[in-house]
Amino acid sequence: MDGPALTTRIPTPPWGDFADRHLVGIDEYVKTGGYTALQKALSMKPAEVIEAVKSAELRGRGGAGFPCGMKWGFLPEPDGGRRYLALNCDEAEPGTFKDRLLIDFDPHMVLEGMAIACWACQLDTAYFFIRGEYREQIPVVENAIREAYEYGIFGKQGLFKGTVPFAVDCYLHKSAGAYICGEETGLIEAIEGKRAWPRIKPPFPAVEGIFRRPTIVNNVETLAAVPGILVKGADWFKSMGCESSIGGPGSYGPKLMGVSGHVARPGVYECDLGISVREIVEQYCGGMRGGKAYKACIPGGVSMGVLGRDQFDAELDFDIGRKYDLMGLGTACPILCDQDTDMVAVARNISRFFRNESCGQCTPCRDGSEWLYKLLLRIERGDGYTNDLDMVLEIAGSMGIIPGTTICGLADGNNWAVKTIVNKFRDEFEARVKPSLQPIDASMKRALQVVTVGES
Repeated sequence: MDGPALTTRIPTPPWGDFADRHLVGIDEYVKTGGYTALQKALSMKPAEVIEAVKSAELRGRGGAGFPCGMKWGFLPEPDGGRRYLALNCDEAEPGTFKDRLLIDFDPHMVLEGMAIACWACQLDTAYFFIRGEYREQIPVVENAIREAYEYGIFGKQGLFKGTVPFAVDCYLHKSAGAYICGEETGLIEAIEGKRAWPRIKPPFPAVEGIFRRPTIVNNVETLAAVPGILVKGADWFKSMGCESSIGGPGSYGPKLMGVSGHVARPGVYECDLGISVREIVEQYCGGMRGGKAYKACIPGGVSMGVLGRDQFDAELDFDIGRKYDLMGLGTACPILCDQDTDMVAVARNISRFFRNESCGQCTPCRDGSEWLYKLLLRIERGDGYTNDLDMVLEIAGSMGIIPGTTICGLADGNNWAVKTIVNKFRDEFEARVKPSLQPIDASMKRALQVVTVGES
């Protein structure tokens, strides 16, 4: 596949000690087989491309694990109006830094996945929504999009130099820097130039998304997996990963896992889904830092909850939520904690993050997050009582989508993180509190529910 030589290149990015990192430009990408998947997709009918992704059972890599092909299939039939793709590269989940590596080193693989998705779903406008703090990555993406236009991937001539007369325009949109921008409807609001307040659903973005038009929102890593599926097939993709051990959908394909915390070699590693926390720590990360013992692991961003002392062998697959009392796998970027970690301080720090990042639209999240933080701060100082622990769990159980009290899942991220830490490390919390003078009675519980539930 020969393309026009590109005479301009992005200036050397301000990477400091990482200036030797190898960025793949479009010439090298094409020489090594890049955009052949797009060519194949354009020789297929859009519905056939969607079916190929469904057959691979590709599940979202951004947090929810929703089947990608199924999401694509939710779109209504084209009606002549605009239809949008929003690539979610906000990546503001604490402990998550895998998507950054993809756009750092191989942005065209992501753009190829976007182009394939646009053809499969008949989307004529794509937004590459990038985290505002990714100042070093923004020029990398800008340059890659420019290269893609010059090579004829995007533009008025049609996809891939007019191979099909279906034109797609691609734009880079910089996030305002808030965590809530990563929620798909908050992201859509931000693209429209408004405050990133999540929308009530339904209608879902596939029906009413950007400017109330059909929209697909996908994660960076999800779309980066699509070219490989198109070229090598669903069986190749499903040869990696694992089947469900509890009778649900499988967890297939490779997964980028950004490992941080108390390990000897933190970093991003590509593993099969289903690898255990112990395996990735011992085989890839050189073990726990300083030879200390494992204590806890946040398996996929702080919003998913925590694995306890006896769950070091937990499998990193999409069954992890139901098997180990978590909200889910999330981004599959484990944060490891060693034997010396103060889990009370961890809970307080996480609650502070969510209190600061709440958009304030829903009363249970806005006020509940504040209450959780203040209670945990009091417990950490040693000024709390046994009743405070009960109140922490009461508040956590009264806020979020799963209780049905908020518009988006930020409150769930807060309450799952806090309640799993308190439940799995309760001995540490009880050691910091004083005995209560009296238990919480029914009237106190009713008052608490009034304050924490409210109207959203």
